[in-house]
Amino acid sequence: MENRKTEKKIRVLLADDHQLFREGLKRILNMEDDLEVIGECGDGIQVLEFCNYDVPDVVLMDINMPVENGVIATERMRDIFPDVKVLILSIHDDESYVFETLRKGASGYLLKDMEAESLINAIRSVVGGYAYIHPKVTGKLITQLRRMTILDDSGTMDEHYAKDPGVRLNPTESPLTRREAEVLRLMAEGKSNKMIGEFLFISEKTVKNHVSSILQKMEVDDRTQAVINSIKNGWVTL
Repeated sequence: MENRKTEKKIRVLLADDHQLFREGLKRILNMEDDLEVIGECGDGIQVLEFCNYDVPDVVLMDINMPVENGVIATERMRDIFPDVKVLILSIHDDESYVFETLRKGASGYLLKDMEAESLINAIRSVVGGYAYIHPKVTGKLITQLRRMTILDDSGTMDEHYAKDPGVRLNPTESPLTRREAEVLRLMAEGKSNKMIGEFLFISEKTVKNHVSSILQKMEVDDRTQAVINSIKNGWVTL
């Protein structure tokens, strides 16, 4: 904690149409030595207007706001202020909301009933370049990703997955090899290294090497972040 006092503060913009909720968040965040709430907005238009003269590090963005909702505002933030991290803070735990906001450029998805400590950690995580998804939502997200299909090097759908359309990995944009893409799909299904090896007829050691390569290329620390970031970075097409 002492080290954070000498570091540059993380500048946070709050975007929610409920003033009492914003005030509560502001009190919580400003108690941290490394966080500073620099402004409050009640809709997506105000967020863009605020950022035109004072750019934050992170925007805590509600989805359901009047005038312009959080999904549209997130997409506009990605296009105009690509360096600003957007953390969605919502009451909705439906995976469709998560997919949509990640596609639009959000770095994370949080639920409003989460603990203050987890919220603070989420802000620090996205500023550090990581994705952050509320644990209650992650399970639903992984279930949805089980419908993933993989394209081969020519852009044709892999015959093995053709009967299960859903999410596709774009081979022209992804840094992964086809084999790594297959491993990523099985990781999304929650399979262990041993199970992946048996499914692909390769050794567990080879699977471990593929997983390490995937995490390194995506610059993440764990499997869930690899799957989430593949969506956020456009390597996966929904």
